Amino acid sequence: MTKDQKRSYPPIRDYAFIADCHSSALVSRAGSIDWCCMPRIDSASCFGRLLDWEKGGYCRIHPKGGGEVSRRYLERTLILETRFKSADGEVRMIDFFPMREGGRHNPYQQIIRILEGVRGEIEVALECAPCFDYGAMRPWIRRKKDHYLAMGGQTGLLISGDYCFEFSGRHRIGGSCTLEAGERRYLSILYGRPEDLDDGLVSPPSIEELDERLEETIDWWHKWTEQLDYTGPEGDLVLRSAIVLKGLSNAPSGAIAAAATTSLPEAPGGSRNWDYRYSWVRDSSFTVRTLAELGFADEADGFRRFMERSCAGSAEELQILFGVGGERRLHEYEIESLEGYRGARPVRVGNAAEQQLQLDVYGELLDLAWSWHKLGESPDDDYWEFLVELVDAATRQWRNPDRGIWEIRGEPRHFVLSKAMCWVAIERGIRLAKNLEREAPVDEWQKACDQIRSEIEEKGYDRERGVFIQAYDTPIMDASLLLLPIFGFIEADDKRMVRTVAAIRQDLEQDGLLRRYRADDGLDGEEGVFLACSFWLAECLAAQGQIEETRRVFRRAADTANDLGLFSEEYDTRSGEMLGNFPQALTHLSLIAAAVTLGKVENVI
Repeated sequence: MTKDQKRSYPPIRDYAFIADCHSSALVSRAGSIDWCCMPRIDSASCFGRLLDWEKGGYCRIHPKGGGEVSRRYLERTLILETRFKSADGEVRMIDFFPMREGGRHNPYQQIIRILEGVRGEIEVALECAPCFDYGAMRPWIRRKKDHYLAMGGQTGLLISGDYCFEFSGRHRIGGSCTLEAGERRYLSILYGRPEDLDDGLVSPPSIEELDERLEETIDWWHKWTEQLDYTGPEGDLVLRSAIVLKGLSNAPSGAIAAAATTSLPEAPGGSRNWDYRYSWVRDSSFTVRTLAELGFADEADGFRRFMERSCAGSAEELQILFGVGGERRLHEYEIESLEGYRGARPVRVGNAAEQQLQLDVYGELLDLAWSWHKLGESPDDDYWEFLVELVDAATRQWRNPDRGIWEIRGEPRHFVLSKAMCWVAIERGIRLAKNLEREAPVDEWQKACDQIRSEIEEKGYDRERGVFIQAYDTPIMDASLLLLPIFGFIEADDKRMVRTVAAIRQDLEQDGLLRRYRADDGLDGEEGVFLACSFWLAECLAAQGQIEETRRVFRRAADTANDLGLFSEEYDTRSGEMLGNFPQALTHLSLIAAAVTLGKVENVI
């Protein structure tokens, strides 16, 4: 890829995220939708030049003369407002997926873009060039009275509005208009099945309806955010993170996707490019713990029940991630025809990690059940049987090596956190059995619990340094060890944990942020710092009573957000660029957890 091509791709921080709990899109500061998947977040893209600038497709609205750009989300919503200012005038653009009551099963499945003149007079241009199936198919665009149909394969879009549209070849439309103060122009992009669009079963909304949907969506988000029950530190970031997590959710199933994108690289030009548009068991206990504490009980319960449905059946068939509809087969393949974001290849769809053994899932599912029990809910007889199966599986499996929380693609190893999470599974099982007065082999479980702790303290602990280590055969530090006190394996202020935290910082801290580990993991390229780890560090420090240091660590990590409060998975401390998929659910979850813990400690002090 040439330098000119690299410059064509905006930095990840330039993007805003909009969604409707079904579909999602990324909108650049330049007013371009460069990534959009409908009808689901993991559907093939209909606008995808984020992964190939020439082939991927886009929809851009922008002033012809350029000018200064500012943007924000309308207060307590996921509705984006972008303002373009020049010497001639000012316009604002509103981008959003409309929401409505009953949208869980009957969504609009639509993007609305509204331009409004604010001052003076500005000429605005529209370019709409959808490309379906990750850039593989330029759709046939046909005019139908006052709207356009773009169809190809299994995807169809109905494009309407009051621009002066015109064809620009068979596969794109364009237009321009001059806006004066107070004047509005509208663009609607409505998803529909090609056969329904072709048969005229889908009608374009009127301009009046588009205005009504804006007001309806503002009301919907305001009603949803009224549930927030939080008065602790960093309230704006906590609320924004909760809204992002809601946007990443799948309304019908209750799942929350790990991110809205695939194949955004963890290292510039590298091959650490994964598809994160799926739902990880790893995130479930974080989600319930954080969202429930904020007052979003329905979302916490929805994700809990999604995981219960998706995982239940057989503990032996448990896997670590699922499609947002509960799909188990997520076969990973590479799209060789796409150049990738800034030349980062391969572009991947699907995720081969679904085939891995990761022992931490046992602990996460039992911690999920325990967390929900503490909120007043208890498992029924059928689910209790499954939980017993999970604990029994943990007692059998804990001695085996696995791929670990980081989904190492090399040989399985004896990761300390994986063993500790088996301990969590068994310990939570014992608690549940006693609290619920359920029949269970508690004595056998307690014996296994003691054996795991004894082995970790023998083989997973470096006595010379007095710290826990990544794996039995690797005396290096790993930021995932910060989860040991968070999941209750050890107290945060235990001297061993205090030394472990200090060693993690000494070995893994880079410009105030944490890497996951420093070791050969069988993959090419060097990744950036992993943002969730820095928030885990802040949570540990808060639990140790180091309030000022907690605030400093938290603020350093929080400062990596873009101007809209969105976080990526990783971050390049040298260039200041976001890395990895975006926006990243685990980063937002970890921010909330750290802020909540800090607030609790501050109240005690």
